[in-house]
Amino acid sequence: MLPSSVATEIAVDTSAIIGFNVLITDQDGIVIGSGNPDRVGTFHEASVEVVRTLRAMSHEPAAARRLSGVEPGITLPLVFDGEAVGTVGITGAPSEVERFGRLVRNQTELLLRESVLLSSRLFREKAVEDLLRDVARYDPQTAEPELLTFRARDLGYDLRRRRMAVVLDVAAPAEPAKIIRALRRTFDDAQDIAGNTGSGRFVVLYRDRPSLHQRCLRLIDELATDCVAGIGSPATTVAELHDSYHDASTALFLAARLPSTAGVVHIDDLRVPEIVAAGSQHTRLRFARALLGDLRTQTDWPTLRQTITAWCECGLNLVRAAAELQIHRNTLVYRLNKIDELTGHSTRDARFVLRLYLACIADYLESAKG
Repeated sequence: MLPSSVATEIAVDTSAIIGFNVLITDQDGIVIGSGNPDRVGTFHEASVEVVRTLRAMSHEPAAARRLSGVEPGITLPLVFDGEAVGTVGITGAPSEVERFGRLVRNQTELLLRESVLLSSRLFREKAVEDLLRDVARYDPQTAEPELLTFRARDLGYDLRRRRMAVVLDVAAPAEPAKIIRALRRTFDDAQDIAGNTGSGRFVVLYRDRPSLHQRCLRLIDELATDCVAGIGSPATTVAELHDSYHDASTALFLAARLPSTAGVVHIDDLRVPEIVAAGSQHTRLRFARALLGDLRTQTDWPTLRQTITAWCECGLNLVRAAAELQIHRNTLVYRLNKIDELTGHSTRDARFVLRLYLACIADYLESAKG
């Protein structure tokens, strides 16, 4: 049935338009909306019979006096899905107000349907958000995966399909509903589950298919705001979906702390930093200090650190690393020779450079905290 606030708004607005008082009752004859606020909450006896018979009734002054809470006018049933859910009444001489009866009833029933549909849509939105939160917080020791699978199926989703979690961090989202609409335009498969989990974080359980990266880029471009999308690993069970969500969140965590990360980050590209980040802060700090030594005290340490990272990620290839750093090849050689002198080891030694690379990642993570 219509909420009292909505019924009152309809009654007040309609009363002002037609010049006669309009009231709306529930199926028990209680007034829930009226152009005359004093009548809200009172009993309208004529409505009981109108609800029972589904037939409109008119009340001349003499007939109205015999009924509790009734004034001269007409009363019509409000019907939803074939059932009377209340009435709408118009106060005045029946001969004068009857011409407004059908119009007012039709308009009220239309608004009633819209109200019910809105409530249903909001209920579904809440159910989807609850499902996403429960996947994010899933604990195999305390939760039943079958229950989540059942709830998802009740919403039309099959969690056994191969999916990947996408987590979108949006800086100060002013209009979450707008972002949700953009999400659902981008991830438009009937099995894509998208929702808001709060604090500027939005989640999609994406039915795995090609073009995920391109879809994320398109979404970020459409939103035109400061946001980053993290992509997790493939999953076909509730437990794996939780891991995929955790992976996507970890990718966002690392992206905020490492250099040269794009707007879309995949956990598979960050597995090495993930392992380094998994260690304790104390262990990372000792590791970085032991491997990097005097390098960290150099005034151009940020540049040297960037050089080591690019040198390792480009497979110790001068041409590729110089292009990655956007510097001349001779400049790169100069930097590598400086690192050789400061460490006492050759940057052409793959095993040494790998250790140096891991130490640089640890240093990135620690410096980001500062």
